[in-house]
Amino acid sequence: MSSERLVIVDGVRTPFAKMGTAFADIGAEELGRLAVSGLLTRTGLDPETVDEVIFGCVAQPADAANVARVIALKAGIPERVPAFTVHRNCASGCEAITQAFEKISAGRGEVFIVGGTENMSRVPLLYRERAKAKFMRLSRAKSFGQKLGTFLSFRPSDFLDPVVGLRLGLEDPVSGLNMGQTAELIGREAGVTRRMQDAFSAASHLRALAARERLAEEIIPVHLDPARRKIIDEDNGPRDDATPERLARLRTVFEKKTGTVTAGNSSQITDGAVALLVMSESRAQKEGRECLGVLEGYAYAGCDPARMGLGPVHAIHEAEKRTGLAIGDADLVEINEAFAAQVLAVIESAKSAEYCSQHLGRSAPLGEIDPNKLNVNGGAIALGHPVGVTGARLVLTSLKELGRRGGGRALVTLCVGGGQGAALWLKGA
Repeated sequence: MSSERLVIVDGVRTPFAKMGTAFADIGAEELGRLAVSGLLTRTGLDPETVDEVIFGCVAQPADAANVARVIALKAGIPERVPAFTVHRNCASGCEAITQAFEKISAGRGEVFIVGGTENMSRVPLLYRERAKAKFMRLSRAKSFGQKLGTFLSFRPSDFLDPVVGLRLGLEDPVSGLNMGQTAELIGREAGVTRRMQDAFSAASHLRALAARERLAEEIIPVHLDPARRKIIDEDNGPRDDATPERLARLRTVFEKKTGTVTAGNSSQITDGAVALLVMSESRAQKEGRECLGVLEGYAYAGCDPARMGLGPVHAIHEAEKRTGLAIGDADLVEINEAFAAQVLAVIESAKSAEYCSQHLGRSAPLGEIDPNKLNVNGGAIALGHPVGVTGARLVLTSLKELGRRGGGRALVTLCVGGGQGAALWLKGA
C-alpha cells in the first residue's frame, strides 16, 4: 500500500434547486455532465489523463444505469476510462472521494474525477403490485378476448394509488421509521425543543444568504434552454423570510400531535451535482497544481438505525482513533443539516459524558462543537440536500472557506440513513 495522500485540486457544482423547480426536467446524468464539463473547463484538465470517474447517486435513474459512466462519456472523458457509481445514502459523495483515496493507496490510479449527482424531482411513482400483475397479463395476452378481459379488470385505484418512490427511500426497512421519525426520537432524547430547532433553521438561512458571494465561487451557471435565455446561477433554497416566528407557525409533519419536526426545520429535497478533481499528492506536485486541500483521514461507523441521526458522533469517534484529531482541532465543522433536531442532538451527544461512555466506550466526551465554527455558510436546511451529492458539496464548501481564511482544518460529517455516519478530516492548502 502506498503512503500517498489524496489532494483535492478544485471543484465546482451546479446551483441547488428545490424539488419540482428549476431542474425538474434535467436528469441526474445531465446535471452530472454539467458539473464535470464545468470542472474540466475550470481546471484545464486533459480528459486523457483521468484514471477513473466515481460518482455518488442514491436515486439512480432507470434510463441511465451506472450514471457515473453516462456522465463521463457525455462530458468527453475517453471511452477507455472506467467509471462507477457508489451509493452510501447521504454519504455517497464522501464515498466517491474515499474510494478514490483507496485506489490511490493501492496504486490503482493517480487522477480521479469524483462527486455526486441527484435529481430528486424525478424519483418515480410506482405502480402497486396488483396493477403490475395486470399489466403483465395484458402484455402476455394473445387473443383479443384475453386482452379485453384483462383490460376490463383494471380499476381506477390501479392508476390513482401509486407508491411514492421518494417516500420509500426515506423509510428505514429495519427500524420501520422514516427519517423524520428518527429525528423526532433523538431530538426528544436529547432534550431538543421546537424553539431550538426553529432558531437553528432560521440561522441556517441567514448564513446562506450572507454567503451568496462566497458560495458563488463554487457554482457554475446552468442554462435552461438552448437559446441561453434563462440562467440559474444561485441556490434557490435560502429564504429571507425564514424567521423563527414564521417557522414556528408550520405544522409538524411526522408526529402530528406531539412532534417538533416540520418542513421548515428539515433539509430541503433538492436537485444538483458536484464534481471534484482529486489526485495523488505526488502527481499534483509533479503537475505544479495548486490545491484546495488534502484528505487527512476519515471513518465510517454504524449505529442504531432508529437513531441514524447520531451517526456523526460515532464516525467522529472512529476518525479520532484513526487520525488522533479531536473536535477541538477543527477550525471549521460541517454537520449536514438533515434535520435541525438531528444536528442539535449530535452537538448534545458529543459533549455528553454519559452518551460517549455508554455508546462509544470513551472515558471522556468527544467535546464541545463551537457554534461559531459550525456550518458557517449555511447548511442543507437552507441550501438543500441532494442526497448523493451533499458529502462532496460539504468538502468543496469547507475547503473553499479554509482557503479564504488562509488554511486550517475542517471536520465534515454526515448522518446516513440506515444507521451510519461519515467523518472526513480535511486540511486546507
